[in-house]
Amino acid sequence: MATRTPGSAARNSKPGPAKKAPAKKAAAPAAPRKVTVAKRVPARKTAAPPPPPPRPILFRAVRAVWLGVAHSIGAVFRGFGTGAKNLDPAHRKDGVGLLLLALALVTAAGTWFSPQGWLGEVATNVVAGLFGRLDVLVPLLLGAVAFRLMRHPELPEANGRIVIGLSALVVGVLGLVHIGCGAPVMSSGASRIRAAGGIVGWAASTPMMAAAGPPLAVPLLLLLAFFGLLVVTATPVNRIPERLRQVGVRLGVVEPAPAGAAGDLPPGVSRELSTEPPEDADPDALPFTIEGGSEEEPAQGRRRRRRPKADAPEPAQAGPDMFAKDPYQTRDLAAGVAADLDGALLYGVPGSPAVASMLHQVPDHTAPPEDHAVPAARSEGAPEGHGPAPVRMEQLRLAGDVTYALPPLELLEHGAPAKARSKLNDEVVAQLTGVFTEFKVDARVTGFTRGPTVTRYEVELGPAVKVERITALAKNIAYAVASPDVRIISPIPGKSAVGVEIPNRDREMVTLGDLLRSRTAVEDDHPMVVGMGKDVEGHTVMANLAKMPHVLVAGATGAGKSSCINCLITSVLVRSTPDEVRMVLVDPKRVELTAYEGIPHLITPIITNPKKAAEALQWVVREMDMRYDDLAAFGFRHVDDFNAAVRAGTAKPPLGSERELTPYPYLLVIVDELADLMMVAPRDVEDSVVRITQLARAAGIHLVLATQRPSVDVVTGLIKANVPSRLAFATSAMADSRVILDQPGAEKLIGKGDALFLPMGASKPVRMQGAFVTEAEIARVVQHCKDQMSAVYRDDVTVGGGPKKEIDEEIGDDLDLLIQAAELVVSTQFGSTSMLQRKLRVGFAKAGRLMDLMESRGIVGPSEGSKARDVLVKPDELDGVLLTLRG
Repeated sequence: MATRTPGSAARNSKPGPAKKAPAKKAAAPAAPRKVTVAKRVPARKTAAPPPPPPRPILFRAVRAVWLGVAHSIGAVFRGFGTGAKNLDPAHRKDGVGLLLLALALVTAAGTWFSPQGWLGEVATNVVAGLFGRLDVLVPLLLGAVAFRLMRHPELPEANGRIVIGLSALVVGVLGLVHIGCGAPVMSSGASRIRAAGGIVGWAASTPMMAAAGPPLAVPLLLLLAFFGLLVVTATPVNRIPERLRQVGVRLGVVEPAPAGAAGDLPPGVSRELSTEPPEDADPDALPFTIEGGSEEEPAQGRRRRRRPKADAPEPAQAGPDMFAKDPYQTRDLAAGVAADLDGALLYGVPGSPAVASMLHQVPDHTAPPEDHAVPAARSEGAPEGHGPAPVRMEQLRLAGDVTYALPPLELLEHGAPAKARSKLNDEVVAQLTGVFTEFKVDARVTGFTRGPTVTRYEVELGPAVKVERITALAKNIAYAVASPDVRIISPIPGKSAVGVEIPNRDREMVTLGDLLRSRTAVEDDHPMVVGMGKDVEGHTVMANLAKMPHVLVAGATGAGKSSCINCLITSVLVRSTPDEVRMVLVDPKRVELTAYEGIPHLITPIITNPKKAAEALQWVVREMDMRYDDLAAFGFRHVDDFNAAVRAGTAKPPLGSERELTPYPYLLVIVDELADLMMVAPRDVEDSVVRITQLARAAGIHLVLATQRPSVDVVTGLIKANVPSRLAFATSAMADSRVILDQPGAEKLIGKGDALFLPMGASKPVRMQGAFVTEAEIARVVQHCKDQMSAVYRDDVTVGGGPKKEIDEEIGDDLDLLIQAAELVVSTQFGSTSMLQRKLRVGFAKAGRLMDLMESRGIVGPSEGSKARDVLVKPDELDGVLLTLRG
């Protein structure tokens, strides 16, 4: 052993040439000596060439100096780049604004005055060549954009709109200027182009004049410039009179509208919030505590946590001077109100009730002074002198002139504000850094994104460090952070970094009300959009069930599957009317969906019998076929197109038909436990589910299949192949995760709503924390729906009704096996008892009984010893035989 260690160390530290190692291995076996020598001769002939002669010392000195300077400058710029990543986003936006301001100064110096220096001349030539005689306006334009970036850095979503609008406006105006100056061509010279609309004006006007002529090119360019102006000012065409009135009011030409008739803001909301503090300040004035803060304000932070104090008054009982106590509390109130209004009132959704009550006590400096005495009869909804609070959504009229109002979002509770950082996150960063230092891995934690359940820490590797060095430390990282549920993502999508997902010890609750009040939910008015949860980065995850188009929800007991189903149903109740979405709820466990009994969205009572559930799925297949018949007859490919044509009156029934066309609602079928159905009638359920999932997307019928037993006999291959969207909660084994997602990962989830969401078309699942809705919230929403309309069930759904099947007493409980045996024998045209034993996995006695039953019903002939029986039914007669067997 002592002689091997130095040899191995020598081989590892000083590896020999690539061609010498095979020579040593060839000498080991007992081979002829001459062959070995013959193989070594070419290796000696192809020896390495002699080293090149040394370069002159002057060349080497210059090369060393050049490389040293280059490496130093590169290191400085790389340091700036790394530091820029850690800059505050506001500083980065200020940098862009200052850069545009510098460009405005340079172009102004060149276009308004005589240019000086090469930079001024280049700027003058470029601006004059591009914009022609309107080059004098370019500095003003750049200055305005720079002022907006520095004045409103909190509105980045409007930057794209402003860029598009300004581009259209500039192109349209320069094209008109170019045509007005005679429309010179390129052959006229650069001076003529500069004296007109420049290169931009030439490029905008020449194609239009060549295609439509100058008389038509002018109005087209006018429309383009007008469109750009509307986009820049965010003014729809139907709101032009209102905007002109506002401009007249500001100029003093038009009298202002009376109080309560303002355009954008609802009644009771002032346009300015006073943040000037009085001399006295009381830190215990508000009924919630302050958490977090900056270095300048350690005691008063910007993040608020709603936690009532023992001696604090409730918001509804506070006095009018409640917010005139502490400057930081007043400023935090204004920030909270602005955040609440940003995704709420600006999009037609009322804000938090607590914030709404606080709004009425903030002084309004835009309104005339009035008496502060509050009458006793004043309502809590809005201040005196204002109209009622706006309704969240328009009230839709259903058939029979029935008015149905959607449930208000105030019925759903608000969650606690999300945390962006906590002390525990800093501790985990230190622990990860310690693990990398102990194992001598050149890696560092560059940042993290905190979600409700887990935090993803971004780890950047040093040069020549393999990603496998991090993945190999998974167990050591789990040991360091004292958590067995560590998940490593290599790399993070879109980033050159490795993600380490570690559960938060201070988890946060994701409420359904916050999801439905978010901007993502409000901007999408589709009735089938439901709230799913929040991802690792804290972003809202919404899903359109009509685009999924079917989803499989699976996970272990207690992982959050039932909460997910409740969120889906509640989202549909809040966002859709009964004429838009109808539902079929299947609850074999009998206790999960009983809270929704009697809602007007149900097309049939909640189904609890598995056998009746199989019949309901067969009815859904018939409904799907009927819808496809109408789509084919009227020439549409999707039920949305058919509904639009019916509402517009373009789709009409044939002449002489007494049928009245009505739009088809979306049909949502939710099966809470698929395993119970597959145990009772596996063949019928699988056939119905497969047929629905294959064809029902264009008919507006969508399935949600949930199960807590994700095994291959429940979630069969045919079902998985036709259900493209998957939602996996925590599972007990990797095999279950592969059944749901076709990949591992669900076994590392931590439960209680932690899930992997794999929508249709996605390559990798998204980790998210599922939303939660309480039973009290469900009861309030359901009661509101029942008060609006009572349930009206369909008569043609043969669930628990219709003619009773007359099954032969001789068959008894063997009907399902008999049907399978008949299908097998007729389709293969081979009647053998041993075949039934093998295919159906039954004993000899049961197989013989099935064969006797088929003989008594004329499916097979009599027994002829050991020979197979004759099959008396042809394959095309199988459907009639099966109907006879079913009674």
